[in-house]
Amino acid sequence: MMRCVVTALLLWSSASFADLAIVVDPKQYAFPLTNPFEATIATTPKQLQPQNLPEDRYIDQDDYVLTLRPEREFNLPPNFWAVKKLKYRFAKQAHSAPLVFIIAGTGSHYASSSMNFLKRVLYQAGFHVVQLSSPTSYDFMAAASRYATPGYSPEDANDLYNVMKAIKEQNPSVEVSDYHLLGYSLGGLQAAFVSHLDSKQKALNFKKVLMINPPVNVYNAISNLDSLVNARVKGLENSDSFFDAVLARMAEYFKAKGNVQVSEAMLFEFQQSDQKLSDEELAVLIGTVFRFASADIVFTSDLVNRRGQVVPINITIYEGTSLTPFLRQALFCNFECYIREQLLPYWRRRFNGVNLDQLIHDVSLYAIEDYLRNSPQIAAFTNADDLILSPGDLRFLRDTMGSRLVVFPFGGHLGNMNYHVNTDAMVEFFLE
Repeated sequence: MMRCVVTALLLWSSASFADLAIVVDPKQYAFPLTNPFEATIATTPKQLQPQNLPEDRYIDQDDYVLTLRPEREFNLPPNFWAVKKLKYRFAKQAHSAPLVFIIAGTGSHYASSSMNFLKRVLYQAGFHVVQLSSPTSYDFMAAASRYATPGYSPEDANDLYNVMKAIKEQNPSVEVSDYHLLGYSLGGLQAAFVSHLDSKQKALNFKKVLMINPPVNVYNAISNLDSLVNARVKGLENSDSFFDAVLARMAEYFKAKGNVQVSEAMLFEFQQSDQKLSDEELAVLIGTVFRFASADIVFTSDLVNRRGQVVPINITIYEGTSLTPFLRQALFCNFECYIREQLLPYWRRRFNGVNLDQLIHDVSLYAIEDYLRNSPQIAAFTNADDLILSPGDLRFLRDTMGSRLVVFPFGGHLGNMNYHVNTDAMVEFFLE
């Protein structure tokens, strides 16, 4: 697998890893951020990203609409008008080419910056590219999910697969030589479940499937992220004082710099300055972002299903109704709370589920271990310091994926996804 990349990355295997994972030598991997918290937030400096990627105005692309859940036209509030139909982005080559479906990470929209970046990389390499929102995003939940209760991986995969088949049907004039699949973070795990489903239905016959920084045990991964909010920051008593302190230090940085321009490059430079955030502060920042993503899931799932846990059933939401009070309440329910209060009861009713341990197994990569072990078309990229991995997760990936797993020494969670070495390896995987 990826013979040229193996040489280019100067990979090594110790005796304990022999014939298992491809492990990148940290001495030869020039990604500059070895702190996983910094890498996760700042990602790759601009100069180390792939250069000369096509700008959007030079890409033949458009946003398309699918009507998959027509009943939502009537049972969703009027101010959800924008997500009653599912949107996706399709970049098309002018000739026959392989097509890559990209599945976004937790809570992410199809047109997010990460999705557009991956589109540009793959389009430059000659692929048609379709960008799909995460099944945990409010737009997918409202417009494409049959039960709007994401988190049960086989069901999420089913919803995604139905969307992909509908896109194929909606674009009959596009000449596709092969279908590929890419997902990052939770989207990586979902890509594996979609591939497993496709191996039975064979509507797309995926030739290559790549998971980037996937969780292994979903429950452990979200617990790791949820716990970051609770990191103890020296000298600060609560979240309000935390954000006040962060803003004050960023203000000092901007004052010294002479301009205000928030970007990934700025965050990288900020962490090289005297105002840099501590690991604990970075952890709280990452955890807070994740908490907002989980709040969207809690709110939308409750609203669509009229469970009454966040939005009282007797409340009518009009076009001008403020959703802020409901979102504020949803913020008090983290992802573990969502699992216990919405996902677990739904799963027990619909699938005769028994207990939380069984649910954790069924939604994690453990459930399709044999398929992953025996499917040469599936590969995974991960980082040794990924924040969502728990002890034993890397061992599971190594033992299951073998030489189809590439382990980078650092990069945190997705921090090196836009590093040119990683994107070169990604493109070569799909081209070989």
